[in-house]
Amino acid sequence: MTAIKHALQRDIFTPNDERLLSIVNVCKAGKKKKNCFLCATVTTERPVQVKVVKVKKSDKGDFYKRQIAWALRDLAVVDAKDAIKENPEFDLHFEKIYKWVASSTAEKNAFISCIWKLNQRYLRKKIDFVNVSSQLLEELPKVTEDQQSLQVGGKESVPSGENQSVTGGDEEAVDEYQELNAREEQDIEIMMEGCEYAISNAEAFAERLSRELQVLDGANIQSIMASEKQVNILMKLLDEALKEVDQIELKLSSYEEMLQSVKEQMDQISESNHLIHLSNTNNVKLLSEIEFLVNHMDLAKGHIKALQEGDLASSRGIEACTNAADALLQCMNVALRPGHDMLLAVKQQQQRFSDLREHFARRLASHLNNVFVQQFTQALLQLYNRSYFLSVPGHDQSSTLAQHSVELTLPNHHPFHRDLLRYAKLMEWLKSTDYGKYEGLTKNYMDYLSRLYEREIKDFFEVAKIKMTGTTKESKKFATLPRKESAVKQETESLHGSSGKLTGSTSSLNKLSVQSSGNRRSQSSSLLDMGNMSASDLDVADRTKFDKIFEQVLSELEPLCLAEQDFISKFFKLQQHQSMPGTMTEAEDLDGGTSSRQHNAGTPLPVSSEKDMIRQMMIKIFRCIEPELNNLIALGDKIDSFNSLYMLVKMSHHVWTAQNVDPASFLSTTLGNVLVTVKRNFDKCISNQIRQMEEVKISKKSKVGILPFVAEFEEFAGLAESIFKNAERRGDLDKAYTKLIRGVFVNVEKVANESQKTPRDVVMMENFHHIFATLSRLKISCLEAEKKEAKQKYTDHLQSYVIYSLGQPLEKLNHFFEGVEARVAQGIREEEVSYQLAFNKQELRKVIKEYPGKEVKKGLDNLYKKVDKHLCEEENLLQVVWHSMQDEFIRQYKHFEGLIARCYPGSGVTMEFTIQDILDYCSSIAQSH
Repeated sequence: MTAIKHALQRDIFTPNDERLLSIVNVCKAGKKKKNCFLCATVTTERPVQVKVVKVKKSDKGDFYKRQIAWALRDLAVVDAKDAIKENPEFDLHFEKIYKWVASSTAEKNAFISCIWKLNQRYLRKKIDFVNVSSQLLEELPKVTEDQQSLQVGGKESVPSGENQSVTGGDEEAVDEYQELNAREEQDIEIMMEGCEYAISNAEAFAERLSRELQVLDGANIQSIMASEKQVNILMKLLDEALKEVDQIELKLSSYEEMLQSVKEQMDQISESNHLIHLSNTNNVKLLSEIEFLVNHMDLAKGHIKALQEGDLASSRGIEACTNAADALLQCMNVALRPGHDMLLAVKQQQQRFSDLREHFARRLASHLNNVFVQQFTQALLQLYNRSYFLSVPGHDQSSTLAQHSVELTLPNHHPFHRDLLRYAKLMEWLKSTDYGKYEGLTKNYMDYLSRLYEREIKDFFEVAKIKMTGTTKESKKFATLPRKESAVKQETESLHGSSGKLTGSTSSLNKLSVQSSGNRRSQSSSLLDMGNMSASDLDVADRTKFDKIFEQVLSELEPLCLAEQDFISKFFKLQQHQSMPGTMTEAEDLDGGTSSRQHNAGTPLPVSSEKDMIRQMMIKIFRCIEPELNNLIALGDKIDSFNSLYMLVKMSHHVWTAQNVDPASFLSTTLGNVLVTVKRNFDKCISNQIRQMEEVKISKKSKVGILPFVAEFEEFAGLAESIFKNAERRGDLDKAYTKLIRGVFVNVEKVANESQKTPRDVVMMENFHHIFATLSRLKISCLEAEKKEAKQKYTDHLQSYVIYSLGQPLEKLNHFFEGVEARVAQGIREEEVSYQLAFNKQELRKVIKEYPGKEVKKGLDNLYKKVDKHLCEEENLLQVVWHSMQDEFIRQYKHFEGLIARCYPGSGVTMEFTIQDILDYCSSIAQSH
């Protein structure tokens, strides 16, 4: 145990400036677990702190670790279990009772004795020692001043001749060996210097020391005997002092008894003051709580009256209701302190606020629904005024169209938006307090507006279709439409309903919407029943007219959608899209698909859902825009396939403008979807032109001339260049150009190969010359390579036709000189050819005589007539071809003259006509025709 004690002192307590006084090996009562040690320690620094420390051996090694420590002042009871019998069990009562079993009774008794001594010396409180033997509870001896003066380094040392007691009661005795101090060392050195022989003769040195010690003892005895008288005097003085001390103690005891009653009275006064102070503190806190509740949960009577009876139709009443609603929301959202929700008054006030909120929310929702119905009725009346003007039987259709030639406009909803925006703050309040009613108002608004916009937009597109076609059919819808007054009355009654609910209005609107939709479908189909007109039947004025109408349609739709989206975001307090990557290519309906969501009442939407809700509301309200635009595009494409060029440019410009404003808005998404349709129609137009090229059939009895698709390409390119000037979608046109020109090249060669009446080279020459002239005039940068190719094909086929058509006009002479060239090729020298029997000078003269000038002119005249039959008048290439033939004939003439000069030198043989004669023949033939 001593070794463990030293180890614990060294490893655990010395680093913490503590001394270990007692130790006991224990384990918990009733449990067989690993043993631990309870240590009684004191600090080496003042003020002294006494602790009981639990030390346990570590599971990971052989070292000990400090587990828990209790201050001795927290110890209330020490229970030894039995004061008579030996029992190793004992209890220590700290904040709870700890039951221990010591390894031996001796260790237990020693530890309890140490605890008792430490309590007596350092603590003012008295610990209750229960079932402890009285022998263990002994008073500590008083430490004299001389003993206290000998304390060094926290340990007490007394003279060796006296009994000594360590304060802790369980400290080890001071070792017999003590180190010399500096004074003792100095005295020994002086003494040894006086005895030089101390080292060499120890016995003599020891004998000398013995004699000196005897002298000192004698002197000491004499001194003691001399001071005996003084000691007796001192003892008497001490006795007298003790008597005085006893008298003082008696007086102090009497004073203490006298002050005891005063102390009790002061304690009572102090306790009374404490209770008064506590009561005042509680009253202040109670007043603060009451003021907090009154200030934050009290709604003014004016606000209550405004919520219950406020006029929601006037601007002043709306402002009063808005302020009252904000005040009510603040009262309901006040952060109550702990315990407030348990107060009956607070619960009653909260219930009152809840009833006010429910009542005002119902009143506000009902009023706004009535406002929706009223505005819908007014807009419906205006719509009937506009529609019935067109549909009055007996009106001349031309006059009706004339009236509406300047009326291709959509109704303005700005007054309605302005009236409803007065309720924007109340809608925000309703959104945060009762989301169910807010969502109901949102759906009702979408239902009303979707039907209203559907009628307005369909009427608008009907007028646009009539203006595009210029004619309209009489339809049975005029006979089936109800009278204006009765229709408006029926709509109003159905919207209000006998029960005041909105279900009746919705069903009535559905019926009227179906009826109107059917009527409009019949009129639309009647417009589309018109015959399909080809592009050649329309002039530039018709296409310009279509372009203006289509532009006006898009220009009317754009501000309408933007104004409605801005109103929705402000009125319903939704976040608008700022920067959403990409655009939606396919619109989803609000009531179906993956975009449908359900929200619990009272739960506001997150920001991303609010942004999506704007888009979904716009899709629901303007669900008819995209189909109507597609129908209008289909009509324009049916009227003239080249209208797709106008629509592609206009739609691209509006999509680009909308995306710059907001790339994720409804307008941008819808126009983007419609642009896809326009682009498909444009691609279909290009494909149809290529297919028509492939299906071209050439008459076998007439000459070909300029092919129809070549002329159509010229028309298309000229129109496209005027339309796509500075357009955003120039790249689409360039791709179309490439496809078309490739189709033109391929099909020109195909037709040329199949031509029977007109030679292949003529078909290729004329058509590629026309293509080259068109590309040179239009200066299309993406077709520069095709322009060069067209020029090359034109030149090659012109040369081929000239050579093929001219052939050998002096046939026999040509055959003669071919023989001459064959002989030269076989190795015969040119000047020796005339010695050949078949190629002598006489044979040459015979052949030349067969081609006099008259015969040559006759042959050239027949050739001119033949060329004139092959070439068409549209391209006007006759003179060009004739001039090329003239050059080719002169080239052959010069070739024959060269052979005569080389092979028959000095013979004097010449042609019977000259180059000048050829020029005169050709000129006269051209002029005569």
